[in-house]
Amino acid sequence: MTIKKERPDLKRAYFGEEFVWGVSSSAAQTEGGNEDGKGMSVWDHFATKKRKILNKHTPEIACDFYHRYPEDVSIIKSLGIPNFRYSLSWPRILPDGTGKINKKGLDYYHRLFDECRKNGIEPWITLYHWDLPHALQLKGGWKNRDILKWFEEYVSVCSHAFKDSIKNWMILNEPGVFTGAGYFLGVHAPGERGLKNFLPAVHHAVLCQAIGAKTVRREVKHAHVGTTFSCSHITPHSNSIKDHAAANRVDTILNRLFIEPCLGMGYPIKDIPILKKIEKYIHPGDDKLMKAEFDFIGIQCYTREVVQHAFFMPHIKARVVPANRRKVYHTAMDWEVYPEAIYQMLKKYSSYPGVKKIIITENGAAFNDKITHKKVDDHERIKFLSDYISQVYRAKADGYKADGYFVWALTDNFEWAEGYYPRFGLVYVDFETQKRIIKDSGYWYRNFLTR
Repeated sequence: MTIKKERPDLKRAYFGEEFVWGVSSSAAQTEGGNEDGKGMSVWDHFATKKRKILNKHTPEIACDFYHRYPEDVSIIKSLGIPNFRYSLSWPRILPDGTGKINKKGLDYYHRLFDECRKNGIEPWITLYHWDLPHALQLKGGWKNRDILKWFEEYVSVCSHAFKDSIKNWMILNEPGVFTGAGYFLGVHAPGERGLKNFLPAVHHAVLCQAIGAKTVRREVKHAHVGTTFSCSHITPHSNSIKDHAAANRVDTILNRLFIEPCLGMGYPIKDIPILKKIEKYIHPGDDKLMKAEFDFIGIQCYTREVVQHAFFMPHIKARVVPANRRKVYHTAMDWEVYPEAIYQMLKKYSSYPGVKKIIITENGAAFNDKITHKKVDDHERIKFLSDYISQVYRAKADGYKADGYFVWALTDNFEWAEGYYPRFGLVYVDFETQKRIIKDSGYWYRNFLTR
């Protein structure tokens, strides 16, 4: 198929029949439903015991998706969205993290996926979307090398349970975020800080993304297996040598730390010498164990980061200059709206020889959505989605790997440390009544998918 680079009248058809379109969500952010044998997750503990969430919000009810999934699946159908990316909750399936399986948890996901198929929607599973069982965190969580066997057991249970019903599998969701924010900065669950926590968590997550892929392939015939990485286009604040070097260090941490080991390239220690300390946690044979053959990678790109040298910042001597300080157009998360970021990340990851396909598994924006006359006019989000999708098309036209696009998110939901303040959804949720209202962006996406 010949692709023209300039498409002012951009349509779904221009991407080709094999291009995958969908919408994403996750269990911890939407389900609620702390019942029927579900165990406590690190986020349940972080929110209710440590009280670390904006406005003291908790995921206890969230979008009540556990009870309302038929309604939300019917909304996906009404919007003509053919694929739904959703995560399994580890503590719902294995309440203690290992050992006894909660049959009611597996039955729930069987009902959910049956409901999707009944409505012509293909489910895509994410195995780990940050909700580690609290019982395992009490044993050290991602810092404890035993998580290799814990995770393998969990993946084995899930892949065996859904081997006949699920084709598309993603192993980890954004390991750079759950290790960085959870085990280095302490702003996400479990709230730990420092290199001594971060480095073992990183290495064990790298090993688990490979172990998970091998486990799924062992259990599921013809599985389509990937994993997802958070990423941001990095640019220096100025043309100074120091700012360029700082930008390179941040790019290494944010965009290279997890993908390069799974491709057999090892850790990018040369560009971040402090990473040499990770060798303390590397056992003989880990270099081979880290490698994984994925059918695709998922990238989750929202913005770019502008970086400047910062002498007093430990380890990387760099800091991100916030969008509001730069006085650029930004979302409710203070993320710059910079559509070319997604083009640049597709270009970057396409350059790795071991990457077969790239699917954008998350892209979207949070704005201060309001209900007016029983509707939500979120024209800013429509512009955002249109501009970013145009950059995906540009990348595809330039010959880079671009094989799918999933909007984040289906509904407004629990946005981690920010609670219920940021609204990313194509569907507005009144968290008091649980009433759903499809936003104008949801109708826009429907119209785009039917053109």
